[in-house]
Amino acid sequence: MATKNGEILRTVDAAVTEEPPAGPVHLPAPPPAALVIFGATGDLTKRKLVPALYALAVDDLLPEHFTVIGAGRSQLSDDQFRAAMRDAVTRFARLRLDEKVWSRFAEGLHYASFSDRDGGLDGVKLALETADRERGTAGNRIYYFAVPPSGFAPLAERLQREGMSREEEGGGFRRMVVEKPFGRNFATARELNAALHSAFEEPQIFRIDHYLGKETVQNILVFRFANGIFEPIWNRRYIDHIQITVAETLGVEGRGSYYEETGALRDIIQNHVMQLAAIIGMEPPSNFEAETVRDEKVKLLRAIRPIHPDDALLHTIRGQYAAGSVDGTPVPGYRDEPGVDPESLRETFVAMKLDIDNWRWAGTPFYLRTGKHLPSRATEIAIQFRRVPHSPFAGHRAMPGGMPPPDGIAPNQLLLRIQPDEGITLRFGAKVPGQSMRIESVNMDFFYGSSFQRASPDAYERLLLDCLLGDATLFARVDEVEEAWRVCTAILDGWRAHPPDRIDCPNYEAGTWGPAAADDFMRRDGREWRRP
Repeated sequence: MATKNGEILRTVDAAVTEEPPAGPVHLPAPPPAALVIFGATGDLTKRKLVPALYALAVDDLLPEHFTVIGAGRSQLSDDQFRAAMRDAVTRFARLRLDEKVWSRFAEGLHYASFSDRDGGLDGVKLALETADRERGTAGNRIYYFAVPPSGFAPLAERLQREGMSREEEGGGFRRMVVEKPFGRNFATARELNAALHSAFEEPQIFRIDHYLGKETVQNILVFRFANGIFEPIWNRRYIDHIQITVAETLGVEGRGSYYEETGALRDIIQNHVMQLAAIIGMEPPSNFEAETVRDEKVKLLRAIRPIHPDDALLHTIRGQYAAGSVDGTPVPGYRDEPGVDPESLRETFVAMKLDIDNWRWAGTPFYLRTGKHLPSRATEIAIQFRRVPHSPFAGHRAMPGGMPPPDGIAPNQLLLRIQPDEGITLRFGAKVPGQSMRIESVNMDFFYGSSFQRASPDAYERLLLDCLLGDATLFARVDEVEEAWRVCTAILDGWRAHPPDRIDCPNYEAGTWGPAAADDFMRRDGREWRRP
């Protein structure tokens, strides 16, 4: 009987804990389309776009007879373009090149040169007409602007003049994809958006931020809104503060002239980090439709307390790296990088504090941080919960010297790791085995790699597929961009009015966690930065 009961118990336990195997997931099929990549000979096309499209072809997620038209200023034949893209896929794709898949994919690769003179888009128009006629792309076009930011508005205006941007009834869709940066400040962002809107309607514009295509970022939405145990405590009553960190071990890597015009605030904070803050802080959407989700993100960004330029130095810390060592390798200081002014004051590190003025987050600050040549590469979000209001363990069978005071017990922390080592860690207190009541923090870990035992798709794979499907959920809407710039422009204005002392710049050694002032910045609030 005991054996039978044991078997029964095991059966019941298995029924409770084992979920039925998931059935196949059927994704909607994208409609036939032609993708025009302006800037097809550049690094973005070779390293990200074509390798991502090839991976979609391997997974059989592209529409039948999908066509890519590379558009560049160089004179190339179709065969030369295909050879260059084959090399790119071999070097940069996450999947090995399969000859059968490549042969089918390469049939849809074509090249057309373009120029700034009148009629300079005739080759692109002819290639599109040929694709419609011979490959059945049905007049559907996506224009990918893989060109320098200075070319965004002129290219959009040219497409409008040539009659290539507006959608006509029965004439197929027209979409454009534009990479960051979306302007340099609030004013230029609005100017750029106005220029784009002169050629394309807002629903046609897909502003791409590759961070939003990462599986781990998308999983934040699932973690929050598909699990009943977290959302009730996702507020000011239980959360003390939130830290968002984007740390890089790399320096400017030969992009000194670009970085001189950009800096860490524009390069990382205004887009990637502000998007992460919006996703972490937004209210639950009523559904997962694109506009519903983006409405909630915008509400969060609008709730960020305005920072007056005169107060910018109270809410931010700037840094610039000096020579040092990263992973045991000596590296030069920022001012010694090619293309950088020897007396540059450009920031390579930013730490800042945001206050959210709404019922969910009032009194719970968001701390944002990014930097180059830091000790480790990590993008993570740390949710630090409030300490216990009272500890009943103080003095109970304590070790010699007594228990630490209640506020000495480490608070609970939830860590969302975006990259690398993608996963989630929950830290909580546990009793150390033994006769004394000694409490230490332990971790409960979830790792994507070991849990799902499959590689995550590249961010561009998800975003390009969504664009083909017309799903703008993971793309930045015009008001998202402008609200993020509203916050960042005030800081830039304050920095310009109060430049750092040249004697105090650079102010952190490469391979360290930024300037000492960043640690003081947190200690002022009685908090500390997490060290990834």
